[in-house]
Amino acid sequence: MKSVFRAVAPLCAALLLSAGAACAQGVGATEGAEAPPSGVAPAQLSAADRAWVARIEQALNHSLTFEARIQQTDAQGRRTTGTVWMKRPGQMRLAYDPPSPLLLVASQGKVVFRDSQLDQTTVIPIDRTPLGLLLAQHVSLTDGVTLTAFRHESGLVAVKLVRTASPGDGSLTLVFYETPLALRSWSVLDAQGRETRVTLSDVHPGADIPASLFDLPAQPEE
Repeated sequence: MKSVFRAVAPLCAALLLSAGAACAQGVGATEGAEAPPSGVAPAQLSAADRAWVARIEQALNHSLTFEARIQQTDAQGRRTTGTVWMKRPGQMRLAYDPPSPLLLVASQGKVVFRDSQLDQTTVIPIDRTPLGLLLAQHVSLTDGVTLTAFRHESGLVAVKLVRTASPGDGSLTLVFYETPLALRSWSVLDAQGRETRVTLSDVHPGADIPASLFDLPAQPEE
C-alpha cells in the first residue's frame, strides 16, 4: 500500500458508496422522497414489496446494538476477516484481523480510518457517509436516495440504493434474511464498477459493548 487512498479504499468501499473520500450522503428512497434525476429509474414495487421495505426500516430501527464477525470480498476476489461492533445512535467500530493494519471507528459525528502500518489517519464527517442509515437516531428509507432494485427470493430480501442527487457515485445493496428479518450482508458497487461485499456471521444483537471501543483514534491536528 503506497498511499492513504490505497490503504483506506477497501475499508471505505465496504461501508460507503464510493471508494475513497468522495463519500455518499444519506440513504433511502421510496414513496414521498425527492424525485430522482433524469436517467435514474426507481424500482417498480408491488404492495407486498413496499410492505417488506417498511419492515426493513422497522427492523433497522429496532437494532440498537450488535456485534458480529465479517468477511469482506473485494473486486479482485481477495478475502479479509474482522469484527464489527455497532451502537446506535452514531457509533461503530470495524477492525480487520491481523496482519491488516486498518481500523474504522465512527463516533462524535465522525468516521475515522486508521492505518497503523503507514501511521496515517483519515477523518470524514459521518453525515457525508451512508453510515447515517445504520447509525441514525431514527433510520429512514424515505430520504436522499432512490431504491433502484428489490429482490425477494430463496429466503433473502435485498434492496439496492443509489444517491438520488448523484447516482453515478455508485450503489449500496443491503441483503436481509427473511426469517427472522436481519441484516446478512451489504455490498458496494463504486463509480468504476468495482464491487466490495461484506457478509456478517456470528451476530450478537443487543450485545453489551464497552464504551471504550468507540474511542476515536488520534487525529491529525487541523
